[in-house]
Amino acid sequence: MARTPSLGAHVSSAGGIDKAVERAVEVGAESFQIFGAAPQMWRRKHHPDEDAESFRTKFKQAGLTSSFIHAVYLINLASPDDELLRKSTDTLTAELDLAARIGADGVIFHVGSHMGSGFDHALPRIAASMTEALDRTPDDALLLIENNAGAGRSVGSVFSEISAIMNAVDNPRVRICLDTCHAHAAGYNVATIAGLKETVDEFQRELGADNLAAIHANDSKTELGSGKDRHENIGQGSIGIKAFRRMVRNRLLRKAAWLLEVPGYEGGGPGKADIDMLKALRDDSDVPEVPQPAE
Repeated sequence: MARTPSLGAHVSSAGGIDKAVERAVEVGAESFQIFGAAPQMWRRKHHPDEDAESFRTKFKQAGLTSSFIHAVYLINLASPDDELLRKSTDTLTAELDLAARIGADGVIFHVGSHMGSGFDHALPRIAASMTEALDRTPDDALLLIENNAGAGRSVGSVFSEISAIMNAVDNPRVRICLDTCHAHAAGYNVATIAGLKETVDEFQRELGADNLAAIHANDSKTELGSGKDRHENIGQGSIGIKAFRRMVRNRLLRKAAWLLEVPGYEGGGPGKADIDMLKALRDDSDVPEVPQPAE
């Protein structure tokens, strides 16, 4: 029987989208996340049918638990600019199409910034764009809203805003990806026992436990409430190793797939050592020693 939560990381899809499965296996991942296109570009990457089919085959053979696509960062469904909103909606649609083609569980995305128009004015645009993307794509793939760190005019740093979006869209394919670094930066104190309980209780109240599909497991380079999105390796940031041990064993949080998006203990992004740390926190009785930060 598979242990919960399933643990993994963001891996590269360079050289063919199916190569991501091989890389996930190499680092000991049980679940993983990829980019389907260059994250800072609108131009879509072509994925041949044979690569998509190879992804499905390798994933099944490897016995992995789940896979996700992280949408490009340029998407902004809250934008009052019609051209940007159209590009964003079409791009999100393409991401969902790709997820269905390769058999991924879903697409994780950032809602974007209301650019000064305010959340209440942006909400109808967000809901209409998400609904269009969902209506234009197969039912196979989920659409996961990721919470953000709370900088500037960005949408979705508080659970109540995400709840309002989910209620407006009202589609069972919409779920949540909770980023621990972003939550911490937005003022949710997941680093303490009491703070984690308050955070989980608010999540259940506003969003519902069954709607949590993925967790971006990242420590934070900055302090609680900083509003800054700065990921750090597990145990080397302001959240801390003991907090991650509590989180990975939390009854609600352990239902989701955990995905690392960290610099990596050895540099170059999350690797085997980083996943092994999460596995130790999940499986072992003792808190493991955290590697010293690289000079």
